[in-house]
Amino acid sequence: MAAATAAGAAAAAAAVSLRTCYLLFHNSILKVPSARKARTSCASGRRTRRRGLVEAIGNTPLIRINSLSDATGCEILGKAEFLNPGGSVKDRVAVKIIEESFYHPLCSAGEQPSSATVNPSPIPPASSHQPEGSAGSTAISLATVAPAYGCRCHVVIPDDAAIEKSQIIEALGATVERVHPVSITHRDHFVNIARRRALEANKLAAEQRESNETRINGLAHVNTKMMDDNLATMQSESKKTQNNDPAHVSMEMPHSSKCDLSSDSKGGFFADQFENMANYRAHYEWTGPEIWEQTEGSLHAFVAAAGTGGTIVGVSRYLKEKNRSIKCFLKDPPGSGLFNKVTRGVMYTKEEAEGKRLKNPFDTITEGIGINRVTRNFMMAELDGAYRGTDREAVEMSRFLLRNDGLFVGSSSAMNCVGAVRVARDLGPGHTIVTIL
Repeated sequence: MAAATAAGAAAAAAAVSLRTCYLLFHNSILKVPSARKARTSCASGRRTRRRGLVEAIGNTPLIRINSLSDATGCEILGKAEFLNPGGSVKDRVAVKIIEESFYHPLCSAGEQPSSATVNPSPIPPASSHQPEGSAGSTAISLATVAPAYGCRCHVVIPDDAAIEKSQIIEALGATVERVHPVSITHRDHFVNIARRRALEANKLAAEQRESNETRINGLAHVNTKMMDDNLATMQSESKKTQNNDPAHVSMEMPHSSKCDLSSDSKGGFFADQFENMANYRAHYEWTGPEIWEQTEGSLHAFVAAAGTGGTIVGVSRYLKEKNRSIKCFLKDPPGSGLFNKVTRGVMYTKEEAEGKRLKNPFDTITEGIGINRVTRNFMMAELDGAYRGTDREAVEMSRFLLRNDGLFVGSSSAMNCVGAVRVARDLGPGHTIVTIL
């Protein structure tokens, strides 16, 4: 409960780099059951036994939110992503980012993939964030999932973030580096530091490989000389024996130490949840199909807030491909410019008006959602409209859901539910609306 409370309380952005490493069974990395095998159908997801942590991710239930459904006359359903091992929808993204980095090893850290390739690129924003925002959910998910793939997780987080956030990530076995918050344009912004950490890991791995190769080549040269010398000695002793020389003949070869070819680090990659298209693909290939199957295609609308944009983009694109009449909406928190981007085509928020500019335009209690830049993921969204939300609505909704439905959710989930009620009122009774918890 303490960990859950801390996770819900921290509003920090986190940049994450992962270091792949040789563990005792390092060759088992690609033998880990691919999460894709567990994504075939919701029916298979109902099985009671799953192989390992990775297969426990996804196939979350779709819960009817009784209080909201009864009040609006619509079926308001919440995808219970809090039942994933890491406690959020970001578990899916963590799996996808790591798997794609393994299956497409030619993509280097920070590299953007071509249309035919997928990548393990940098993780900005969690950055991208303009508060660089991952309210930490992605960091927690990566720290949770990484060990299952033989990876080490390195999280760079601003030191004005709640200390509980760092404690949770450290408890999961990740390395946490707390740094002073500065502008994203500064080289020491936590996102830029995380990117450097991945590059440093690659440099270290390259040096280790070069060192190992040098040792191997040097040892081979020494062993060759030793073998030649010993062969000459053996031939000499053989001649002495043939000449009835009583000298003792030793056929034992000298012992040579074994060269350890394993390395502690294979390199690193910058996860880059905001710009890495693995984010959107996780939801297009996984979350969207689950929602479609669980509703048997009988849904009228999907609504959610956006941070990186991966969830709303992946789900909206999949549902639109299945049925163009399904409406998809954005619910935007205070301080974010996405509402104006969707409704007016301009990235602008009133907090940025002349004379009103705030030091931190994200003066809001909501975490993990809202942004003032368009990410590569969000660019692909297929939306029919957007709604604004307020902190008061989010707070009141979170308390309402706990009191009436027993659902203990954070600010972003509460904002999603506020959006679901708005959509239900606009569409009228008798519609089915899905959102993310």
